[in-house]
Order: sequence, then C-alpha cells, then structure tokens
Amino acid sequence: MNPFHLAFPVHDLAAARSFYGDVLGCEEGRSSACWVDFNFAGHQIVAHLDPGMAAKGATNTVDGDDVPIFHFGMILDFDGFEALATRLTEMDATFIIEPRTRFAGEPGEQRTMFVRDPSGNALEFKAFADKRQIFAKD
Repeated sequence: MNPFHLAFPVHDLAAARSFYGDVLGCEEGRSSACWVDFNFAGHQIVAHLDPGMAAKGATNTVDGDDVPIFHFGMILDFDGFEALATRLTEMDATFIIEPRTRFAGEPGEQRTMFVRDPSGNALEFKAFADKRQIFAKD
C-alpha cells in the first residue's frame, strides 16, 4: 500500500512541532518557515502555517457522540491504541471524545478517541476488534 499525503492548516508551527513530535511521537521531516513534514506511521502529513485559521466546529452524531466532520487520524492495533490513550492522558491532552468502544457487538466494533491539536484540528485514533471489518457494512 502506498503512503498517503495530507496537508492541513495550523496557526503555530512551534505548537504543531510539540504536539505531533513530542506528544504523538511523529518524526519530523523537511520543513521551512511556513510548513513542517511529519512521519505519521509511514504517511506524510504536512502542517502548513495559517496564522489566521479558525477552528472547525461542525459535527455529525455517530453512535451517540458529536464527531467533528473535519478530522483525520490513524487505525492502530489494540496495544498501540491503549498505549497512546495512556500517553495522551498522562500528558493532559484534552479529549473531544475520551477513549471508548463504539458499535459494541456490531460490525465494525472499535475503540476510538478524538483529540485536538493546538490549532484545533481534530484527530481520531481507533482500533478495530477485527481489522477485517474496517470496511464492514451493516
């Protein structure tokens, strides 16, 4: 599978470096005065400086939670999910949606959590009970 590339706005590159590098543990790649590449589990994400950006606030309801419409994230295995949840909790991250199980007993059952980066971008991390159900239909 080829890695994906995602560019997203941030209002402060130093805060982005701290969050993506120190909190999430992403290795930093190339950078300039207005963007920074990060290795997001083998995928290239790029924080682009937009000092006037406004946080995105629109949500949709998913299994009882108000999920930010604009978000990106990563599918982890269960151990990786629990380790990241512990790390985020220990670093006093503010959860939009705290670690929980979604769609319990249904196709696509998963552990999920949402956090915001310092610029207000929403990130979702999840782990499926059965990875073969990542694209499962009801």
